[in-house]
Amino acid sequence: MARVHLRGIEKLGYDRDTGAIVTSIGFMKTVHDHKGEIVRYGKLLHQTGLVAATDGNLSVRLEDGTFLCTPTLMSKGMMTTDDLVIVDSRGQKIAGVRNVSSEIAMHLFIYRNRPDVHAVVHAHPPTATGFAAAGMPLDSALCSEIVITLGTVPLAHYETPGTPELAEALAPLVGDHDAILMANHGVVTYGEDLLTAYMNMETVEHYAKIALVTHMLGKQKPLSDTHVSKLREIRLKYLAQNHVGAGRSSD
Repeated sequence: MARVHLRGIEKLGYDRDTGAIVTSIGFMKTVHDHKGEIVRYGKLLHQTGLVAATDGNLSVRLEDGTFLCTPTLMSKGMMTTDDLVIVDSRGQKIAGVRNVSSEIAMHLFIYRNRPDVHAVVHAHPPTATGFAAAGMPLDSALCSEIVITLGTVPLAHYETPGTPELAEALAPLVGDHDAILMANHGVVTYGEDLLTAYMNMETVEHYAKIALVTHMLGKQKPLSDTHVSKLREIRLKYLAQNHVGAGRSSD
């Protein structure tokens, strides 16, 4: 079989039964695989209280340049693979029986501006959304692990959900961050795959809970600039080793 190179994975051929691409490290994910993951992580978002009722949305960039996403007005804890929708780069539905999420424009904006991103998660984690509603970014270096994994979590100013203006509010921040608070709205996280995007959302809420405790105690003791600089060096190595946004700002 001929060898070609795609996104750092050496492809060796494909399985005629499943359509999956056979690689030197296994199988690339099929649309069916991605659907299963979206359903699984949607349930996790609901079970862990990161969304309520019909809140939130998830999406994945597919190999053919289309996007698999969750439908509007449906609990992320109750979805099946048949409920998911496929849209084109303009957000127009090309497959699926339900209507696409009203937030798809925000997802597509992130994909256009971050070629390294292949999954986006939007949720309303209570503590982090509380910071967003208070107009407070999560930008204090309170925990070394969070500096390494996320850097900081900035705050985008409020714009109406589902409008082009919301994407404009994110524009200055998307390139250098993998998680953003949206004022009076919620949180959006993204990464090279859905697992990374989901774990970034968990990390934001964990970070917010730590920050809230320091506010309740009436005292914060952030890491020194020297320590933060060392952690940012580790973050750059971490990003490079995990092929996530390598070479971007470490803020």
